[in-house]
Amino acid sequence: MHYDYLELDVQDVSVRLAYQRRRGTGPTLLSLHGFGSTKEDYADLALRAAFHDRDLVAFDAPGCGATEIGRPDALSIPFLVETTRAACDALGLEQFHITGHSMGGLTALMLAHAQPHRVLSFFNIEGNVAPEDCFLSRQIIEYPAAIPDDFLRDFQSRVRLRAEFGAALYASALPFKVRATTFEPIFTSMVEISDTAPLMEMLKSLPCAKAFVYGEQNRHLSYLGQLPGLGVQVIEIAQSGHFPMYSNPDALWTELAGFLADVERAV
Repeated sequence: MHYDYLELDVQDVSVRLAYQRRRGTGPTLLSLHGFGSTKEDYADLALRAAFHDRDLVAFDAPGCGATEIGRPDALSIPFLVETTRAACDALGLEQFHITGHSMGGLTALMLAHAQPHRVLSFFNIEGNVAPEDCFLSRQIIEYPAAIPDDFLRDFQSRVRLRAEFGAALYASALPFKVRATTFEPIFTSMVEISDTAPLMEMLKSLPCAKAFVYGEQNRHLSYLGQLPGLGVQVIEIAQSGHFPMYSNPDALWTELAGFLADVERAV
């Protein structure tokens, strides 16, 4: 795995983007992490035999991990989409499979909708497609705090106590993986888009193969039964909630490898 930085200008905002890449001869897999996580969520793919010849790319979203942004107030989901597009251009990624978790899944959906010719397939790990998906991000409205550090501390405490696989592990690392100033602009944008944008129609319209992946604790999601009718493969990960890469990574990455193999066999 190679680690480096890209110096980007995104909508007149400077971004020093930290990325990882393991070059391979197979089609590129671009992986976008969720809010409060980092590119290292996907680092283990380089160690798995099923991905041994694949070009693997991931980066820290602005406001997360080692990526630096000149103006945190510029952050939004559309800004992350433009950052992803700029990173793909800078890395020479003309076409790629894409996977994203939560915030990363929403970003991937909007990128794929804007540039469908670039996306070979979409493996969506609980990325937002409906208002009910804002069970974390809507806390910016439900528990307002004037001081960003106070919101981070209280958010961490609430998430740590959720009766959900992986939640305590996720919460424990939040102060080290995301800046406090990132919460308000990103969460506000996620809620606004999830509440108002036609995300299901966007997902349906994608011409590529697509899958929606969820943890078994989220079987209650009201739209799961609709997805097959939209041409979306539905995959459940056992012993998982919203964070299957923490609670059951072997099952998650096995499903991802199988999905990509099926897509490429069908070409």
